Amino acid sequence: MVETTRRWLEQMVVGLNLCPFSSSVIARNQVHYAVCDGTADAELQQFYLTELQRLLETNENDLATSLLMFTQSLEDFGDFLDVLDWFQQLLEQAELTADVQLASFHPQYQFEGVPADDLGHYTNRSPFPTIHLLRQDQMSKVLAHVSDPEKIYLDNIETLKKLGRRQVEALCPWGT
Repeated sequence: MVETTRRWLEQMVVGLNLCPFSSSVIARNQVHYAVCDGTADAELQQFYLTELQRLLETNENDLATSLLMFTQSLEDFGDFLDVLDWFQQLLEQAELTADVQLASFHPQYQFEGVPADDLGHYTNRSPFPTIHLLRQDQMSKVLAHVSDPEKIYLDNIETLKKLGRRQVEALCPWGT
């Protein structure tokens, strides 16, 4: 699972420059890959809280970001979104939104209101249901050097469209 996720990051995310900030943390081995085999709500919550605590208690030079991968649950995209909302609520209740933000990836990721066959969905498709914990201060520092952060997403969609469906699906076969 971790190796599959690393390959996805190298080929899709870094290889296509879908996240212009990822290559440096990957090169410096500052990404923590955490695997959750639990299925019960209590197991998912404990896993999340443990990994959130790990990120917050570890120096950012040692651990910049964490990818939480779910192997035995959250295959259904709707269930995944429910858990993502729940995790966001926990973050808000703990008053940690100034410290951490969540990003989400799923094999069947689909943006609301966008046709199901749109290649743009692949910007957030991953081999496994994954929640990305990002340090808010690091994101702010990086985004301060980007003239139009909103354009990143649009550039990503354009990159995927230029590649074409066949190549995108070859890079991301779990999302077809």
